Amino acid sequence: MRKLKNSFFVLFSFLLISCSEERPYPWLEDLDDKKEYLDSGKNLMAVKFGLNPLEIKTNKESNLLIAVHGSNSKGYEWIYPLKTLDNENTLTLFFRWDDSGCPTPSFNNLNAEINQILDQNKSVNGITIMGHSYGALLVSMFAESWSNDIPVEIHAIAGPLADIYNINFLCDYQQPRFISTNLRFYEWRTQKHLDGAFKDLDVDPQIINLQDSIVTRLPENYRGRRLGHNWSISWVADELNQR
Repeated sequence: MRKLKNSFFVLFSFLLISCSEERPYPWLEDLDDKKEYLDSGKNLMAVKFGLNPLEIKTNKESNLLIAVHGSNSKGYEWIYPLKTLDNENTLTLFFRWDDSGCPTPSFNNLNAEINQILDQNKSVNGITIMGHSYGALLVSMFAESWSNDIPVEIHAIAGPLADIYNINFLCDYQQPRFISTNLRFYEWRTQKHLDGAFKDLDVDPQIINLQDSIVTRLPENYRGRRLGHNWSISWVADELNQR
């Protein structure tokens, strides 16, 4: 019996160590958008809360590319878009946040971390912030509040920006009413009937009336398959990469 208990203890300790083992840091060059994208997504979502650089900072980058995930994200939907949009002049970062709560505290943290980077890196002259799903709602809060001289593009992708989930009541959130100076706001709306997150709702939560916002309705298909909620980021990345 003692030998059995000792064997169980060794096995339990091994399992405990294995389960607690940290995942590899998701450096962008190591992420696989083809075969191992699910595992790469897990690595991406294992980073700490906050703004995480996915490549070594040189403080000579002229552009920041910031990705903000949605609720219950698996991370894999970001691998191809980030590898597609990154270049030698861009510092790509991933903002991990507590998507189980209201967006305002995380928005404040993101805003503060961006300003910290801008204070440290005077070569930055442009910022692109992409938010998907619930993350799109978070980044939409920049529309009225951006006060920096550095121009920023906000890309709200498949975002429920309209108040249909009582977020306004629960979280004191309001959909953007105007766009600040030095900010361009892009809305990328999926086809509601093809989007698994929205298709069963009575109304399309992506539709708001924001003056000067640049709105694009995504097509029904992408690379020979249905263009739904998660694939929307890849479609947008291809569009932005053609600029």
